[in-house]
Amino acid sequence: MKNLNRRRILSIGGLGFAGAAVTLAGQAQGNNQNPPQPMQKMSQNGRFADKVVLITGATSGIGEATAKLFAKEGAKVFFCGRREALGKQVENSIRSKGGDATYMRADVRKETEVKAFVDACVTRYGRLDIAFNNAGVDYPPNPIADTAIAEFDDLMNTNARGVFLGMKYEIPHLLKVGSGTIINMASIGGQRAFANIVGYGASKAAVIHMTKMAAQEYGKTIRVNAVLPGAIDTAMLERVERDWKVTKEQLVSAYPSKRVGKPEEVAAAVLWLASAEASYVSGVAFNIDGGGLG
Repeated sequence: MKNLNRRRILSIGGLGFAGAAVTLAGQAQGNNQNPPQPMQKMSQNGRFADKVVLITGATSGIGEATAKLFAKEGAKVFFCGRREALGKQVENSIRSKGGDATYMRADVRKETEVKAFVDACVTRYGRLDIAFNNAGVDYPPNPIADTAIAEFDDLMNTNARGVFLGMKYEIPHLLKVGSGTIINMASIGGQRAFANIVGYGASKAAVIHMTKMAAQEYGKTIRVNAVLPGAIDTAMLERVERDWKVTKEQLVSAYPSKRVGKPEEVAAAVLWLASAEASYVSGVAFNIDGGGLG
């Protein structure tokens, strides 16, 4: 693949490749605000005490950070992912610190597994209060004419259809409770068009649109919002560096903050959107990008 010109490099920084994987070591130098650190101790009297939280794709990265933060704040966390070994590690990590978490293997591309996952959450904990539809994938960049159909389909099926299936089976349980919150994982790449990521961008744009539609349809009872990360310090970002042949510093050179974000920063935003403090916030595409889009 040819090296990128400066314009492309500056564009990539806004793509918001966020999701599962082991976090990278280090971060680009930038403003001196300190990102929140991973939570160590769990509290049964936190802001989300007795709340039941369902998370897809929480075996690593942003999903893992969010699961741990919800558990730290007293929530009962039910989460899925395709990698069983990692899922059990996250579950054990939360439980070892006094939190309440349960892992179940599920593939968000498959309707029967999504339905079984949501139903199992309610069976175990008796209700559902908050859902974070986080699971997603990416692929190396290619122009549209060179994009493999199988890759495009997998991006749409995981990133967009997976969110649709999550909401389809979460919403009835939230309606039974009479309230609830859904947060969907989108991306800045779904808000602005970038070359060579047609499937990723289209899938995330679909998430934003579905979020706004769900907020319109169920807004009397359920708040629905989307988070749109910029460059976040996960292995997905590491793949972007490798595939595009750029550094983290180049990726965030157009960001006012001059640094990549941490998974815990996205997690903190998700918790705020799920909290009572955001009780009048719905249908919002919430950018978490260090000012990258300006």
